[in-house]
Amino acid sequence: MKIEDIKRVLILGAGTMGQQIGLQCAMHGYDVVFYDLSQEILDKALRRIAKLGSWYVSSGRLTEENLRQTLARISATPDPEKAAQDVDLISESVPEDPELKGKVFARFHKLCPERTIFTTNTSMLVPSMFAEATGRPEKLVAFHFHDLRANNIADVMPHPGTAPEVTKLVRDFAVSIGQIVILLHRENSGYVFNTMLSSLFSSALTLASRNVASIEDIDRSWMGVMHTSMGPFGIMDQVGISTVWTITDYWAKKTGDAQAQANADFLKGYVDKGHLGFKTNQGFYSYPNPAYTLQDFLSDAGKKKK
Repeated sequence: MKIEDIKRVLILGAGTMGQQIGLQCAMHGYDVVFYDLSQEILDKALRRIAKLGSWYVSSGRLTEENLRQTLARISATPDPEKAAQDVDLISESVPEDPELKGKVFARFHKLCPERTIFTTNTSMLVPSMFAEATGRPEKLVAFHFHDLRANNIADVMPHPGTAPEVTKLVRDFAVSIGQIVILLHRENSGYVFNTMLSSLFSSALTLASRNVASIEDIDRSWMGVMHTSMGPFGIMDQVGISTVWTITDYWAKKTGDAQAQANADFLKGYVDKGHLGFKTNQGFYSYPNPAYTLQDFLSDAGKKKK
């Protein structure tokens, strides 16, 4: 299969990242179908996609006509057989559990055409963890996106069994939807940027779970020195606390690291309360106007308001 043969893209998982990826593909002329467990989940996702598209219009990334055409290319179904019909490429964004990812791919292996390429948007796992379970390991490659609202960096990471032509095809596809491709030569948990980011998250969580400093002061330290618009806890709110917890807990249990487990338990307290970050309007900060966006957050006056 060549890049010009890719017409239809299936998004497995209609969460925030799945929504962004699907919209990005549709913006660049691909037909997109979303699959998730219920029509209720899908309807909510489609509303959010339309809202995101409207924001793109307001920021000049799309015209009203472009948006109309883009949304017309997007459909959604909770029926796996219908979702898999005539699909050329899958982008998977289900929770960070290798067993779950393997089961989801195995199901669609039976339903999709033989030509269909499987890609995973996993943040911290590597595709070899579930490649054999997919049923077509040679057609599986990690194709990872960051926040598409803010950047256009995408990682393409094959596993040892990925066919070279599949890696090239996915790289070409990434370019076709406006991405700057970071091509990894070998598997690496966290790719390039996330490897660096996870170290920041781990350090920040260790400071907070050990009560060395408050969440706000940890963020103030980073923001004040690095001159960034948010600190590690603000970033975790944007990523999603449940996602950070899943990854942290998985690796804590796999390595037996006591501090990593303490960090995971710290995150679990927020998850149990339903405080998942930006998407629930409550995480380490309250949204839509988190404290770190206030003009005096880095000043003593901002600290006294706390």
